[in-house]
Amino acid sequence: MDQQKFIWHDRYNIGVESIDREHRKLFSIMNKLCAYGGANDEKSRWAYQEGVKFFKGHAMKHFAEEEMYMASIGYEGYETHRRLHDIFRKKTLPEIEKELMLTRYSPESVEHFLGVCAGWLIGHTMTEDRAITGGASSRWVDLLPEEEQALMKRTILQLLKELFQLDARVLSESYGGEKFGNGIYYRLFYTSDKREKYEFLLVFEEKLLVNTVGGIVDADAEKVNVMMMNATRYIARQFVERILEHFPAEGQLELKEENLLSYKKFDRLFESHNPQSSLLFDTGKGYFAYCMLAPHLLEDTSTASPALQAENAMAEIQRYLEEHAAENEESGKKKMLIVDDSAVMLQAIKGLFEEEYEVQTAKSGVAAIRCMTLDKPDLVLLDYEMPVCNGQQVLEMIRAEEAFVDTPVIFLTGTVDKERIQKLLPLKPAGYLLKTIPPKEIKAAVEEFFSKQPG
Repeated sequence: MDQQKFIWHDRYNIGVESIDREHRKLFSIMNKLCAYGGANDEKSRWAYQEGVKFFKGHAMKHFAEEEMYMASIGYEGYETHRRLHDIFRKKTLPEIEKELMLTRYSPESVEHFLGVCAGWLIGHTMTEDRAITGGASSRWVDLLPEEEQALMKRTILQLLKELFQLDARVLSESYGGEKFGNGIYYRLFYTSDKREKYEFLLVFEEKLLVNTVGGIVDADAEKVNVMMMNATRYIARQFVERILEHFPAEGQLELKEENLLSYKKFDRLFESHNPQSSLLFDTGKGYFAYCMLAPHLLEDTSTASPALQAENAMAEIQRYLEEHAAENEESGKKKMLIVDDSAVMLQAIKGLFEEEYEVQTAKSGVAAIRCMTLDKPDLVLLDYEMPVCNGQQVLEMIRAEEAFVDTPVIFLTGTVDKERIQKLLPLKPAGYLLKTIPPKEIKAAVEEFFSKQPG
């Protein structure tokens, strides 16, 4: 898509006529919308409003028909594909429509709408839709679990509020690298001595920097300048490092590289990787995109151990005996059980406490009861938002066992709901901790709990 045209290319065909026909129709509607530009009077505003309705109607019809086709052929990626449709139709489209109406179809909001819709449509057609016929691989197979995604969104919204006093909202949970307005593309690359790698791609619409950072360092500036960019670099690093507090690394992280990228370089980098988190926000002062590449977060290595072979057997046995002796020495430590269905969260919270406490983990209520039976903990940190059995049901199971009636249980939760707390009072939880607070505060709260216990 250039400034005037949104053109169909044969390479967008996936080989299913009913789907290809609707794609061509959507491209045609987008092309007509491009021709309108900004709505400068009532008549053009009405025409653009009708054009958006037309586009939305065809998009919804296309999504429904495509989902029926995927179901009919037993497409294994159906659930992921349908979820991406849901994000676009229930979140992204309504939000960018809202911006159009609030700004009375200003040229800037029209550019946002076209950029997001066109970029999403091309990216989705070339990856997710082509994957239906085996012509490509889905880009969104390696996303963090939904709970971590939710935590990431809440953390970023909180940081945007703290750093810039912005009440932002999420436009998309599957930002595909589409261009919106004039953007500044910034890359931060971290590694640790444990071979962990975190790569962050941050995209700031220029007017966002002018309206926020510009007000701090150069209030008279009307466009991004060197002073503003230097301040942005510092803020971006602070922003990313605050996020990393919620995903503690095993090793010591070090910033290895930072780059300012052209859109072409950003697009190539984005296309060559599957992000673990890729979010688009409307801050009210301009658009902001956040992408994280950290595939190791998807790996559950908590039980991994080197295979014993002839060449390493003696060394591994020695290491095992040393670790076993160290574990026995920990018998004087307080015992903690962490219950969460997410391997990422388990490892992150375990990392906070394993030096000072003897820590066990469980991914379900049944596993928690089994762990407690084998080795009764001094404290249970229990996730509330779990599938199958939520935190209340797990605590009911715990309290049903006579041996665990008095075992302290602190809930880890995404939100503190007063009505929920009232229901839980008869089960005597020892407290509630928000997952969104900094890890050091979670740790301090647990330490304070133990300091108040007798003995």
